[in-house]
Amino acid sequence: MDFDTPINRFGTHSVKWDSMEGLYGVPASDGIAMWVADMDFRPPACVQRTLEGMLAHGVYGYYGEDGAYLDAIRWWMAERHGWSVEREQVFTTHGLVNGTAMCIDSFSKPGDRIVLTTPVYHAFARIIKAAGREVAEMPLANVNGRYEMDFAAWDAAMTGRETMMILCSPHNPGGRVWTAAELRGVADFAKRHNLILVSDEIHHDLVMPGHKHIPMTLAAPDIADRLVMMTATTKTFNIAGAHSGNVIIADPLLRKRFADRMMAMGVSPNSFGLFMATAAYSPEGAAWVDALTTYLDGNRKLFDAGIAGIPGLASMPLEATYLAWVDFAGTGMTQAEFIERVQKGARIATNHGSAFGTGGESFLRFNLATPRATVARAVERLQKAFADLQ
Repeated sequence: MDFDTPINRFGTHSVKWDSMEGLYGVPASDGIAMWVADMDFRPPACVQRTLEGMLAHGVYGYYGEDGAYLDAIRWWMAERHGWSVEREQVFTTHGLVNGTAMCIDSFSKPGDRIVLTTPVYHAFARIIKAAGREVAEMPLANVNGRYEMDFAAWDAAMTGRETMMILCSPHNPGGRVWTAAELRGVADFAKRHNLILVSDEIHHDLVMPGHKHIPMTLAAPDIADRLVMMTATTKTFNIAGAHSGNVIIADPLLRKRFADRMMAMGVSPNSFGLFMATAAYSPEGAAWVDALTTYLDGNRKLFDAGIAGIPGLASMPLEATYLAWVDFAGTGMTQAEFIERVQKGARIATNHGSAFGTGGESFLRFNLATPRATVARAVERLQKAFADLQ
């Protein structure tokens, strides 16, 4: 499993690399793309072989007989997460942004307020607003550089117009793996305020050594009547272009509401995503993920050590995901000033923290899922760009 060999992604319609200069002004000639959350690694060989088999066959018709696909999902969730899933509980959407949008459409109405624990993945707020709903920001507490739930403050901020909560677990961009007690607290909060709880667990396989992800359904089995789970192969195996994700609903009544909207919208998956998912959710895929997380942990340690050497910068401890969340507040600089140094000085494209909602204003998000030599080069550039602080 080779994660060190660089792969040139320029000219491949990669949004991460080919859009970097236009969006951020970071030159394609020697810039480093550390923004969009996909990896600069090839997926496991089992996925490649499956695609090669499709190409060799040469007919790309409608996908049917999905038992093997559904059983691969069931095997993975049981084997990797201790979670028993039944075939009839699984819906396949065009990725989890689409899955989230389908949940908003199925379980809320225009004008409703939808709870987000900010800062959080920016697409949530975008689709909530586009659907004519209102974002109800419930800021996470930054306690000594680590995010924690603040239920008392959230309770006080509720208006009674909230009907849904979207949880990011593990958390993007803060990298938290929520504890069983925290997840229980979220479940109780959802019950207190009569919210449908959508738990986006797309990063659940990308957990650093020493940490363990707990699926919300296992942390709070008593809230099945209001719980929607979301998972995907796409983040785990770097196959985001397949645009496939799973919405998993145990409760029959919720499932019926979601199925009705899927039918009304004419949503059905593409065969490439289903073939790739079936191949990935396998023992070979599992071994690849284990090697990947070990490698990402090495990248995390290298990056954090480099950031720690720059006065005024602080990288949140990364428990999951491959996304480093760096706070520039200690520099005393404005957002424009530290972004200028990173984009123009270090020639690195990152996600701006303000896009993630309240609490993200002094942060930038760095994607570490790239060969280690690239991470080392990025660290050197950052240290040079902020050399006057050292």
